[in-house]
Amino acid sequence: MTHRTDPPSAAEHDQSHDWPAPPGRGLAAVTGDDFSPLAAVGGVRGMVESVAPGVVFVVLFVILQDLMIPLVASVAVAVGATVARLVQRTSLATALGGLVGVVIGAVWAWRTGDAENVFVWALWTNAAYLVVMLASILVRWPLIGLFVEALVAGLTPDQVRRNAQAQEASSDSGLDRRSTAHSAHGGAAAAADDDEPNPLAALTAWRGDPAKMRAYTIATWLWVGMFAVRLAVKTPLYFAGTVAWLGTFHLVLGLPLFALVLFGCWVVIRPVLSAGAAASPGRRRRR
Repeated sequence: MTHRTDPPSAAEHDQSHDWPAPPGRGLAAVTGDDFSPLAAVGGVRGMVESVAPGVVFVVLFVILQDLMIPLVASVAVAVGATVARLVQRTSLATALGGLVGVVIGAVWAWRTGDAENVFVWALWTNAAYLVVMLASILVRWPLIGLFVEALVAGLTPDQVRRNAQAQEASSDSGLDRRSTAHSAHGGAAAAADDDEPNPLAALTAWRGDPAKMRAYTIATWLWVGMFAVRLAVKTPLYFAGTVAWLGTFHLVLGLPLFALVLFGCWVVIRPVLSAGAAASPGRRRRR
């Protein structure tokens, strides 16, 4: 049972970053002027899709003391949420992420016959995230900084795809103009091309800003703390085989703790963004 974000485009961000970002989901929520815990976890629907399979499994297991019916019921709930989004043609991110986690946990528990293995996939993923986040801090590349700067610069999959489509659509008509300009102005056109903004520069420029480094490092530590708390509480319960308590803390330390960590990140990161400390797009230089 896992719980698993569309920011403004790069064109909507000037160098002063004077933009009113709407509340978003996940890490996108920390780039906004305001923070909504409900929006950060995907709204009411996203919250229900995330917790419903876990609630169904725990409640049915406690009542029936049987494995198969709770497993089938939890998978059915996750599949139903995904199918509903497919039919309505809405974002599949939350429902599909939850479905993958539910299926992996259900298969693992079914193969071993141990109900606590429904939650073992979440333990492994939390351990992996903890190691990666901690390593990024140690090498002074706090991972939250990379994600937030990508969001601020508009470097999301949807935005990159839109930019590529726009560039492809204008490439044919712009080819003749660039050729004519190059013939007329020679090196001046080449110099202008060199000065085109490079949005990828925003992914590294922030490391030269001490305020942003501190903020992103603290934010990454908050994520490390979240994963550490989950592991510290749930690992002993897993080995003890106390499925009811394990499932309960899986839910308690899921979305509520996730929303709390996002709020902490927003408190830490918002000042450096609103102060205009975010890195501006760099320039491409030919070698």
